[in-house]
Amino acid sequence: MDADELKRLEKDVKKCKRIATEWASQLHDLVEDRLPAGYEALPGIADSTYAACIAWRDAVARLEAAQATEEETP
Repeated sequence: MDADELKRLEKDVKKCKRIATEWASQLHDLVEDRLPAGYEALPGIADSTYAACIAWRDAVARLEAAQATEEETP
């Protein structure tokens, strides 16, 4: 894997983390400001937050696998 590909994977991790953080912020705002009246929004925001965290986890795994492969290459 070349340096450009590793940079792309690193950028993807940062993007996924930003998206997960944005969803977490929305979830926090819902809990802090709109519950219990806004309870109907909870499943959608929670599902989106969960999905964004899974996407971040998968991006980190891809990056770590690529970095491990780079370290093994002579």
